[in-house]
Amino acid sequence: MSGAKAGAHRVLARKHRPWSFVDLVGQEPMVRTLTNAFAAGRIAQAYMLTGVRGVGKTTTARILARALNYSVPGKVDRPTVDMPELGEHCAAIMEGRHVDVIEMDAASHTGIGDIREIIEAVRYKPAVARYKVYIIDEVHMLSNAAFNGLLKTLEEPPEHVKFIFATTEIRKVPVTVLSRCQRFDLRRIDAERLIGLLSSVAEKEGLEVERPALALIARAAEGSARDSLSLLDQAGSLGTGTVREADVQLMLGLADRGRVVDLFEALMRGDIAAALKGLAEQHDLGAEPTSILGDLATFTHLVTRMKVAPETAEDPALTELEIRRAREFAGKLSLATLSRAWQMLLKGITEATEASRPRDAADMVLVRIAYAAELPTPDEAVRGAPAGAARPAAASPARPAPSTNGGTARMAASGGGDFRAAPQSAPDSRPAPSEAPQLSTFQDLIALADARRDVALKIALERHVRPILFEPGKIEIALEPGVSPGFAGELGKKLLDWTGRRWVVAVGKASAAPTVHEVKTAARDQLVSDAKTDPLVAAVLAEFPGAEIVDVRMRETVPEAAPAAAEDPDAVED
Repeated sequence: MSGAKAGAHRVLARKHRPWSFVDLVGQEPMVRTLTNAFAAGRIAQAYMLTGVRGVGKTTTARILARALNYSVPGKVDRPTVDMPELGEHCAAIMEGRHVDVIEMDAASHTGIGDIREIIEAVRYKPAVARYKVYIIDEVHMLSNAAFNGLLKTLEEPPEHVKFIFATTEIRKVPVTVLSRCQRFDLRRIDAERLIGLLSSVAEKEGLEVERPALALIARAAEGSARDSLSLLDQAGSLGTGTVREADVQLMLGLADRGRVVDLFEALMRGDIAAALKGLAEQHDLGAEPTSILGDLATFTHLVTRMKVAPETAEDPALTELEIRRAREFAGKLSLATLSRAWQMLLKGITEATEASRPRDAADMVLVRIAYAAELPTPDEAVRGAPAGAARPAAASPARPAPSTNGGTARMAASGGGDFRAAPQSAPDSRPAPSEAPQLSTFQDLIALADARRDVALKIALERHVRPILFEPGKIEIALEPGVSPGFAGELGKKLLDWTGRRWVVAVGKASAAPTVHEVKTAARDQLVSDAKTDPLVAAVLAEFPGAEIVDVRMRETVPEAAPAAAEDPDAVED
C-alpha cells in the first residue's frame, strides 16, 4: 500500500497546473486580448507563445487548445475563453492525450521529415473535436528546411487546423514564420504574485510555511511559476511538512540575509578581517561562495536603486531588515562607490564560478573590494583629492562632511564621508601643534602620505617628484613632465591639514636628486649585478640556461646568542 501511495505522488508543478485562463497568474494582457478576439470571432490560424522557462507556455497552449474545442452538450458549442466547467474534450486535452490535439517536441523532431508528416495529416478533419490543433514546443529548434516546409501550410491551413508554437528563443525563429502567427510574450511573474501562488498551494497541501521562506523561494524562481512550485515541493520534503526560512536557505545554498548586510557593511568600511570572517561563517553554514557574492551584488543593486530612485525599490521579496539597512546605506554611500563595488562583484562572481577553488576566489574578491576603500575614485584622482574625500550630492542637499583623514579604510559617502555614525558638523580636523607629525626628510613626507592612505600622492612623490630642498616649513622640488601644474599647491594644502602648519612648496629648476623610485631601482639593479658575480649563483645560472634573477633580498642578521648561553656547561665552542 505504501508503495502505491509513493507511486501516485504528483509533483506540485503538475498537480496545480492551471486549467483555464482564469487560473493563469500574471498574464492578464494576453488573456484580455484572446477574450476580445474570441468574442469577435477573430481567431488566428497560428499562435506563437514566447517567454522564459516556467512561465506557462505549454500550459497556455493546452488551455488555448481547450478553448478552441470547448463544448458542453446542450450548453456551449463554440470557441470561448470562458470555461466555467469541464467540457467533453477538456480533461483529455489538458492531460495531453486527446486524439485531435497533437503535441510535438521540436527538440527531438527537428527535420523536414517530421514536418512532412504534419503537412500530410492536416488534410484530414479532426476525429471528434472542432479543430485539429498542433502544439509544437521549442519550435526554434526546427531546422531551416523544416521551417521552409511549414511556411505554405502555416499561411493557408485548412479551416479545421490551428497551430500553437512555444519557444524560449524567439530570436531563433525565422521572421517568415513569426509574420504568420499572432505573438504573445508571456511575462515573468513578479515576486508578489509568486508568493500569493505559493501561499495558496501550500494551504491546499496542508503545508505550514514561513513568509520569509516564500520570499526566498520567489526570489530564487526568478519569475518562473514552475520553478517556484518545484522548490516549494522540495522544501516541504526537507522540512517534513513545515517550510522554514532556515531550511530554504540550506536547500538553496543561500546566505543569511542579515549576514549579507553585515558583510556589505564590513566591505564598505574597509574591514578586511571582518569581511573574511563573515564569508567563512556563511560558508561553514552551507552557503556557496558564488551565492554569497551574488547576494552582495543584489544588495548593492538595491542600495543603488534606493539612492537614485527610492520609489522603484519596493519588492515584496525583500525583508524589512534589507529595506531599512538599504535606505541607510543609500543616504550615506556615494554613487561612485556603489558603482565600483558593483563592477568588482560582477567580475568576482565570474572568477569564483570558473575557479577550481571558489572559496579562495571569493576571499580574494572581498579583499579587493575592501582594499578599494583606500583608493580614490576616478573623479577624485583627476582632482587630486585624497581617497574618501566627501563629494557633493547630485540631487539633494547633503549634510556637512566629517573628516576622513586617517583611521580605518573606508568608502566615501555622498556628501557624508564615512557611512558609520558621525556628527552632523565636523570640527576642524587639523592636529594640535603638539600632536602634529614631525617631518625632517623627504622620506618622512612619503611615509606621512602612506599613513594618511593617500595612495595617489604617495605614488606621485615616489615616481614623479625630484627633491631639491627639504626644511621644516619649506620644500623645493622638481616635477617630471606630465605632472599637474597645481601639484605644489595641492601638496601645500594637504600638509596644512595634516601637520597644522603652513608649508611653502616651490617648484624649482636647480639640480635635483633622482626620484625615490629611481633610487630603489638602481639599488635593486646593483644587487642583481652583485649576485651574478657570486660563484654559487653563477654556477646555478649556468646549470639552468634561461634562468634569470628576478629579485634579491637581504637576509636578516641573526641575533647574537644571549649571554646565558655562553655559560651553558654543555655548550660547544667552535
